[in-house]
Parts: sequence; C-alpha cells; structure tokens
Amino acid sequence: MKYYIIAGEASGDLHGSNLIKELKKLDTAADIRAWGGDKMQALGIKLVKHHKDLAFMGFAEVIKNLPTIIKNLNYCKQDILNYHPDELVLIDYPGFNLRLVKWAKENNLKVIFYISPQVWAWKESRVSLIKNYVDKMIVILPFEKEFYKKFNYDVEYVGHPLVKVVEDYKLQNQLSVTNYKLPATGNRQPATGNIIALLPGSRKQEIKRKLPVMLETSKHFPEYNFIVAKAPGITDEFYNTFLAPYKNVSAVADQTYSILIRSKAALVTSGTATLETALFEVPEIVCYKAGELSYQIARRLIKLKFISLVNLIMNKEVVKELIQNDLTVENSKHELHELLTNPTRQEQIKNDYRDLKNLLSQGGNASANAAKIIYDFTKV
Repeated sequence: MKYYIIAGEASGDLHGSNLIKELKKLDTAADIRAWGGDKMQALGIKLVKHHKDLAFMGFAEVIKNLPTIIKNLNYCKQDILNYHPDELVLIDYPGFNLRLVKWAKENNLKVIFYISPQVWAWKESRVSLIKNYVDKMIVILPFEKEFYKKFNYDVEYVGHPLVKVVEDYKLQNQLSVTNYKLPATGNRQPATGNIIALLPGSRKQEIKRKLPVMLETSKHFPEYNFIVAKAPGITDEFYNTFLAPYKNVSAVADQTYSILIRSKAALVTSGTATLETALFEVPEIVCYKAGELSYQIARRLIKLKFISLVNLIMNKEVVKELIQNDLTVENSKHELHELLTNPTRQEQIKNDYRDLKNLLSQGGNASANAAKIIYDFTKV
C-alpha cells in the first residue's frame, strides 16, 4: 500500500517513525512518502519536507509566515496528487493538516488523523470539520475519547506511544547510567552526577525566550551540572551565543533521553517533553513564554486550567507551571530548590507520575495499535 504521512514537528517525527516501524511489520510492501524529520527519514522513506522548515510558533509568527505556509500547502497538495496514496495519514500539526482535510476528501482520499489536534483546548468548532472530512481519528490522550463522544464522533484510543518508547529506552540503558559521561561542550568538561536537564524547546523563537531564564537559574546551583538538550536542526553556533558565560552548563544534541535518565530535576518547555520527563520520573518545572501578542490572544481563546500535558491528563497540578510573566529567575530558582530539597514534594510527584503512567498505558502499545487501525482501514 501507498501511505502519505505528514508530521510537521519534532514530536510528530518521533511518533511518525514509530508508526512507520509498526506499519512495515504489517505491510512489508509499504511505500511511504512523508513530511517529517530525521527519525522518519532514517527508516528509508522518501522525505519531502523537513519539519525544521515548517514549524512556526504563535499567532503572530503564523501571520508573518502565511505566504510560506500557503506555498507549502499548495506544494503538498500537488505532491499528494502526483503520488496517488491509498491513505493520507496526518500526525497532529493542526494548523497545516486541518487545512488539508476538506481538499483531501474532495479528491477521494482516505483521511486518517493520528494524534488529535487539541480542539478540546480551543476552537471546538473544528470538531465539525473533523467529523465531516476525517474518516478515522486515532487519539492518544485518555480524556479525548469522551470529549469527541459529546459530539457523536467515535474515535479510537490507542494509549500513548511515549510509554513504550521510554520504557524500551530504560531497559536498554539502565546498566550504563552510573558510568556514562555525556560529551563535553567547548572548554567544559563532561558532566557527571548531579545533573539538571534543560529542555528549552525545538524552535528558535521559544528557545530565545526560555533558555536565558533557565541559564540564569543555573548560577544559583553551582554544585549541579546543567545540560541543555539541543533541538534537531538548530546549529551549535545558535546555542553557543547563550552558553558562553555559564561555567556549570554544557549542551548536547540527540541525547535528550541520555540526559533525562540521569537527571535529578528538569526545566522543561511545555509540550510533549513534559510527558517524556514525567515518564522518566524526573521532577520538573514547566516553562512557557510566548510573544506578548500571541500570549494575549491565546489566553482569551484557551479555556484550560493548565498548560502542560501532565497536569491536563491528571486534572490537577502535578508539576509547577511558570507561564509568561511568572517565568522569572527568582520563581525558577525557588521551584527548583523545592524539587531538589523537599522530600514530601518529591514523594508526591513520584506517586502522581506512577498514576499518570498507568493512565497512559491502558491502550497498550500505541504505535502498534495505530498501525493496525491504519493498515486495516486500507481494506475498507
């Protein structure tokens, strides 16, 4: 079968790569063309566009880059028509993918959405678009099935793919944790022990807003080694402009899990990384800061109690969220000190993380479940 897959972000590349692995087990003749990233490309599929050229963050950024987005949409449509896939598989990335669904149905394509757009956060009106033009919706958050049920739209809950990804990594690397040394950066020595992870995001815009606060926080904890997890596709030069003044900070690329499995705590940008950190059982502070215009628009449109997936899934404050003007060095320093020194806080987070994992594990192997649904749907 021929599958055309579109993932426009780093998290989509991860989930897309695991989906492709499982699809190839079911369909040994699978012919796959995709938009994604390094992980998907490493599996031998034809990569049309890399996500590093697609990710625009915030309302203002999207408006500024609207001509590029429209150009990419038109190119994508023509590429799909030229390829003639049996199925169009859309992985999250709603600002782009939802603009394709009506067009796809008008061109007699089977449309499957894997990982729902966060329509439960804002723009519930988009549910009617999904109902009318998406043939199958596959969701990975436990509350999403009930959300769609309110609109008489049946979706498939498959569990969360990160559960197996993280568990597999832990099993393969647990014996190497003690002796492993992360590479040095510049003149800094390899970091060992007492590690604090810094995950400032995958886009330059968000890194510029959050990383300076994270780095200034490191000055107050000289006994710890802070390690920045570099995002794919962003140059060393970009990071070095931020890191130069800080003696207890280093940075590595493509080793986020190597950092997390060894960390005592983490400062993490909101998004998929908050779940990954929780599944590694690392106490974390969730950091979010957008451009002022984007933030003011978002706070008027989004009606959620929390911003992080950890808190949203558990429906309570499991991890502290420092949002916009609350993301200061003073607040970050205070919260990190609590995570590192308060045994009661540490135990509560540990228990909540265990409950979170149990919730996300209910569907089993999410990537395999999703692949079977997608493969079987080609026969309908």
